[in-house]
Amino acid sequence: MCRLFGMSSAPRRTHATFWLLEAPDSLSEQSHRDPDGTGLGYFDAAGRPQLHKAPLAAYQDRAFAQQARHVESATFVAHVRYASTGGLVARNTHPFRQHDRLFAHNGVIEGLDLLDARLGGDLALVAGDTDSERFFALITRETAARGGDVGAGIAAAARWIAEHLPVYALNLVLTTPDGLWALRYPDTHALYVLERAAGGQHGDRQLAHTGSGGRLRVRAAELAGAPAVVVASERLDEDPGWRPLGPGELLHVGPDLAVSSTTALPQPPAHRLTLADLRPEAAASQTPS
Repeated sequence: MCRLFGMSSAPRRTHATFWLLEAPDSLSEQSHRDPDGTGLGYFDAAGRPQLHKAPLAAYQDRAFAQQARHVESATFVAHVRYASTGGLVARNTHPFRQHDRLFAHNGVIEGLDLLDARLGGDLALVAGDTDSERFFALITRETAARGGDVGAGIAAAARWIAEHLPVYALNLVLTTPDGLWALRYPDTHALYVLERAAGGQHGDRQLAHTGSGGRLRVRAAELAGAPAVVVASERLDEDPGWRPLGPGELLHVGPDLAVSSTTALPQPPAHRLTLADLRPEAAASQTPS
């Protein structure tokens, strides 16, 4: 199953070190999970979005997976891909960039011909083949139609998809230079948030998270003295502050780390898919490791 990670320390810029996927010397079974791409998105000092991504598993690209990513940003989004739609090429690897925003998604959307028709000329925003990038393009379109209100754009795009297309899951993380949004929909996959005080649970520790099986590791030494908000597909440590987003919950982290949320999609999808409805490769990508 794909893994999502998002973090905001806004307005403070944080040096973070990321490893995306384990890269053991032997090709252990663990290194074959989520094998189809790794990516990290962040913003430079001028607010320009930056992407580091590769359509390879760690065991195929040890240099990428073992290299610590020393980058500075107020917001981050990371993604570990298990492909469901689109080939294993860079243009299909998350995160995606549109209008200086960064986006990653975990789930499956079908009926892409109808989604393409809905996008019309905005289909030009899509460089690859994935349902995820098309979903992002619809968010970009709806955001523009609402005067740049990203939260309203996410809600409108997700509602249209939920009403008109077959849906398995729409979990997402979207970032700007000083903002982060996360959506869990419906209740297919978990998505967690941690509002982390400076130093974490014990008040004196850096951020040092490791996901189950070690597939996603994150460190940020500065966060021993500064707060942050973290969103992830799984609880990444023992901190009791982790809470699951509710089905349909849209979370927003503002430029001062103020957290707000709303139930943007209170109803289940009109055409809800089950694992049995999915193509074999899509079903495999959505099965928890």
